[in-house]
Amino acid sequence: MSRSASPRFIVQPHDPAAARRRLLLLSMLWLASLAVAVFGGWLLSRVPVSGPDPAEFARLQSENAALKQHVAVLERADQVDKVASSDLQQTLREREEEIAGLRTDLGFYARLVGGGARREGLAVHSVHVEPVKDSSAWNVVVTLTQNMKRSQSSEGRLQIAIEGVANGQLKNLSWSELAAGEAAGLPFSFKYFQRVSGTVMLPAGFTPNRIKVVAEATGGGGRVEQGFAWNEAQAAEESSNVQQ
Repeated sequence: MSRSASPRFIVQPHDPAAARRRLLLLSMLWLASLAVAVFGGWLLSRVPVSGPDPAEFARLQSENAALKQHVAVLERADQVDKVASSDLQQTLREREEEIAGLRTDLGFYARLVGGGARREGLAVHSVHVEPVKDSSAWNVVVTLTQNMKRSQSSEGRLQIAIEGVANGQLKNLSWSELAAGEAAGLPFSFKYFQRVSGTVMLPAGFTPNRIKVVAEATGGGGRVEQGFAWNEAQAAEESSNVQQ
């Protein structure tokens, strides 16, 4: 073995004071860095945070308020338009109903004065039906007209028949099955027009869909038979009860 090789271990004298000095130096360096960090944080906290420009902020608030007011005005205008449109539609419906009524009245009076090319005799102008509250009875109003013999009265009787459904089958109720009196029919007597009123009783479970009027004048004054849909008879308005 060579004796000139370097030794594996180095022996140095132990110095406790030097170790304490190194530890104290490291502690001082740590405290100094901590103080620097705290001081830096304090400085940053003293610097004011920059915010929006007050004038720009006020301008944006003003624009926002103006936009909100504009939206409110538009919403109000839309509501007014909807109400106006609804009122206009209702008015148009009422005018259409008035026009339809006027046309009906015009046809009615034209028939009375013989405005058509052909003079008509006894005719059924309209039928109106209305239920009697808390019963199976119905009030019926039939308006008769004639313009052929205006110098004479047209007299006679009329009867009513009603077609409908009972127990799933078609059924025709004659006047004798409907009348609560006046078995021979409802009497009439007039020169120009007359409203003839009566009451009929419908059996339980019977659904009407059509009403038929048969009017016959005495002394050869003519006979007329005319049918009306039940729903139309319900919607029809009553004519004035003028007898001449």
